[in-house]
Amino acid sequence: MDKNLPISVLEDLGKDARIIITTHHKPDADAMGSSLGLKNFLLKLGYNPVVITPTDYAPFLHWMKGDEDVIEYEGKEALANKLIADADIVFCLDFNDLRRINAMGLEVEKSKAIKVMVDHHRLPLGFDDYRYWTIDTSSTSELIYNLIHDWGKEDVINKDIASCLYAGISSDTGGFKHSNTSYETHLAVAELIEKGADNTDITDKLLDNFSENRTRLIGYSIYEKLEILPEFRTALITLTREELERFKVKTGDTEGLVNYGLSIEGVIFAALIIDRTVLVKMSLRSKGDFPCNELAAQYFSGGGHRNASGGSSKDSLEDTIKTFKKSLIEYKDKLWAEA
Repeated sequence: MDKNLPISVLEDLGKDARIIITTHHKPDADAMGSSLGLKNFLLKLGYNPVVITPTDYAPFLHWMKGDEDVIEYEGKEALANKLIADADIVFCLDFNDLRRINAMGLEVEKSKAIKVMVDHHRLPLGFDDYRYWTIDTSSTSELIYNLIHDWGKEDVINKDIASCLYAGISSDTGGFKHSNTSYETHLAVAELIEKGADNTDITDKLLDNFSENRTRLIGYSIYEKLEILPEFRTALITLTREELERFKVKTGDTEGLVNYGLSIEGVIFAALIIDRTVLVKMSLRSKGDFPCNELAAQYFSGGGHRNASGGSSKDSLEDTIKTFKKSLIEYKDKLWAEA
């Protein structure tokens, strides 16, 4: 655990400190849960932070307290750039590489603000002045929970803060089924429920709130596009740009789709490869000790966690699929290591 982040870093700036909170491109529940959880916490302490996201994010995340004030960088660049340039401190949550926030990365890099990284991904690149970082915690939302405790401010946690952090932890642990779910994770969510997080309602908002188009996309992807590669214990779903248009796919609609392949008996590695026009993007998930992040880094300029990672390709969708299938040959022994 690398945690050189004393509360004095914040307190020395005073209550008038200009605070920015940001997170990665196309933020997920952990990114938004940690960002808005931190925002609501700082509001309770008497600060006035601003959350800026590099892009839009899924509609099923817009219920979190403080969402109405989030500034999406795309379309509001001038305002966001000024806020970043004038900031006293920038909290960078759920990412450790400024490239993960697109054009905002250059603005954060040149800002004279104190940069604070709170993250649980491997190999941070070191743009930060202070950090609260480990790869051994389930989520950035759990790290924010831990940070609040380390600062001795746990009494400040209310329903709004607890709900945001619970959402992030629940999502990044796959509903508490992934191997990153620890004893400490369960203790954290127990306290968050005690503080007011309605676990049933939050789960409903995150998992049972699909649009009709998204539901039809899932059915189509499983029935028509799912390919099982038994010799590699792998499941693959691919989607073309035409299929995205057919189902009117919006941000967040493909969230979690990769997990359906991993739920099949005998499969320990699942991939979702999508033609996003500018790049071919992929999500990778695995079980046990299979290092999908290694494969992502070696072949697709990606990375992440051992069991949850992503990558991209500048090749065509067809060529990317060919490269992916060829990569399985190299990793075949590891794919069968737990058989």
